[in-house]
Amino acid sequence: MTRLQSRLGGRLALSAATCAVAVLSAAVPAAASPAPPGRGGLRLTLPEPSGPYRVGEVALHLADASRPDPWQPGQARRELMVSVFYPAGPADRPAQPRDAAPYMLPTAAAHFDAVTVDDYLHLGVPAGRADWARTATHVRRAPGATGRHPVVLYSPGLGEPRTWGTTLVADLASRGYAVVTIDHTYESPEVQFPDGRLATLSLPDDPGAFIDKALAVRVADTAFVLDQLAGIDAGADPDVDGQPLPDGLAGALDLARVGMFGHSMGGTAAALAMDADRRIAAGVDLDGNLTDYAGTPLPVARHGLDRPFLLLGKDGPTDTGPGWQAFLANTPGWKRQLTLRGSEHASFTDAEALIPQLGLDRATRVGDIGTIEPVDAVRTTEAYLAAYFDRWLRDGCGRLLDGPSPRYPAMEFVG
Repeated sequence: MTRLQSRLGGRLALSAATCAVAVLSAAVPAAASPAPPGRGGLRLTLPEPSGPYRVGEVALHLADASRPDPWQPGQARRELMVSVFYPAGPADRPAQPRDAAPYMLPTAAAHFDAVTVDDYLHLGVPAGRADWARTATHVRRAPGATGRHPVVLYSPGLGEPRTWGTTLVADLASRGYAVVTIDHTYESPEVQFPDGRLATLSLPDDPGAFIDKALAVRVADTAFVLDQLAGIDAGADPDVDGQPLPDGLAGALDLARVGMFGHSMGGTAAALAMDADRRIAAGVDLDGNLTDYAGTPLPVARHGLDRPFLLLGKDGPTDTGPGWQAFLANTPGWKRQLTLRGSEHASFTDAEALIPQLGLDRATRVGDIGTIEPVDAVRTTEAYLAAYFDRWLRDGCGRLLDGPSPRYPAMEFVG
């Protein structure tokens, strides 16, 4: 349970690219490099993506003029920040430091350090321990690779910025997917806009009403982002600030093959968005509840989905049981439930790769990311996510979902 969830009264949970690529492994850095003098904080490194493509990324400032902001009365349009990760083409020159995509923008990183990482995510990381803005991602702004790529949307957990899923997102992009991460403004802990504005989360007085509203807003945000992606594919540039799109992105987004995944409340949102929008063909819930604040199964759990959906959960005691059991019983489409042995709730986020680099005591580290070896957790989760989307967005790849594999002994098939 994160401290944010506790403050809201309970765990919200509402917490050549072919199928052969799915068995490639990822490496988790074992230790952080000391930051240069004067910067303060360790410079952390995410695992290198394991697929055959380099990864490009562009952040976009989007505005929905048809919808006033649901969290800010008087704000006439809903503004979002999203990032598009995509397979990049061959480099036409040596990489330059200025090409590197930032993990977090400086003001957002300062808020994440001072508030989010411990007060919301309760990871036991002292302020100033890490230089979050300078975390190395292996992602750059670069022209896109030729061809059309299936599209996958990513929704973060409550109290998590969209960047907190970069490890899994970048790995999918390296395997040939265009992956779009969404910050849900004023519900996300911190969203920095290009003009420097920082929008932050305000804790609610009524947790149940907040959760219901947040999920409904996420579903609407997701539909809007899909509309904008259709425009990008057709050659339009929806960025509010007029930032030019990378070469090769137009015409590269195959919106006939769309999936979605999310962590915690982002996993809940993936199920609800699929239920509301038939453009989403396949989804994954990473340890997110399918019950409401009172513990009643959500409508999607009561009637299920007619399209494939994967439930991937943490090890040990969990409160996802009732909602997941109802969903599995009521879903006529393909479904699977898996457990990552030795994992904790945060194991499906960048915490799995970054926490081991921070020099925390063993009790804090195990409480954050469990007992599974970080390299195994990252490698296994990446492989099963890729196998799942390969199977449903790429015409039949993904045999890992057929049953236990000796290559990935930490993945347990539950149902």
